[in-house]
Amino acid sequence: MDLLELLGFVGAFIMGVVLGLVGGGGSILTVPVFVYLMSITPVTATAYSLFVVGSASFVGAFQNMKKGLVDYRTAIVFATPALVAVYVTRKFIVPAIPENLFSVRDFTLTKDVGLMLFFAILMLVVSFSMIRSNSKENVEGGTVQYNYPLIIIEGLLIGVFTGLIGAGGGFLIIPALVILAKLPMKKAVATSLLIIAIKSLIGFIGDVENMEIDWPFLLFFTGLSVVGILVGTWLSKFIEGKNLKKGFGWFVLLMGIYIIIREFSA
Repeated sequence: MDLLELLGFVGAFIMGVVLGLVGGGGSILTVPVFVYLMSITPVTATAYSLFVVGSASFVGAFQNMKKGLVDYRTAIVFATPALVAVYVTRKFIVPAIPENLFSVRDFTLTKDVGLMLFFAILMLVVSFSMIRSNSKENVEGGTVQYNYPLIIIEGLLIGVFTGLIGAGGGFLIIPALVILAKLPMKKAVATSLLIIAIKSLIGFIGDVENMEIDWPFLLFFTGLSVVGILVGTWLSKFIEGKNLKKGFGWFVLLMGIYIIIREFSA
């Protein structure tokens, strides 16, 4: 095991800790760790990320289930279109993307570079949402309501995003649950973890038939992430996650800029 691989496994643990402390955003690190530290191709990295994110989110969701914070009906309503979209994206859309997207003179945008650039742009969006986040959490909420057309559209879009980049999309799901389903913030966070777990693992199933999976490596990496989320959840009793959110947002911003510069320079 070389130094980069060792750093990659450390990154898996840190990703889990961030998820446990902040409640989201940590999964945005998995694809860069796989690509730049583990030397895994972007398409395979997004597939592996789905499994890691889905497994870690399920652990977090299970802890929230025991606390009675998960709204199962909302999870089913929102997850159904999302899981259909993510499965179709991984099974049919990603394999259908051409290896060379387009060429301009001496510049050719390949599939791998295109995915990483799209991922970097999403990282910038995530970072701004974390840096500017100052909304108060509502412990109590009104009656849960459903705007079905918008929920279906939102679920489909998030499913496609998740399928393309391999990230959970909690930063998109949580506002949707608060605005479209009128869930209190704590329930929205808890329910989003279950939605992320379901659609990520379903999306990964679409990859199993399209590529060979290095199961010993993937399970070990995922195990470190799960240990990390348990440690992060324990640390959250002593450290306020909100205080770390902006700092982590700045880190994600720098990572996104780094990916854009690296991919264009390459």
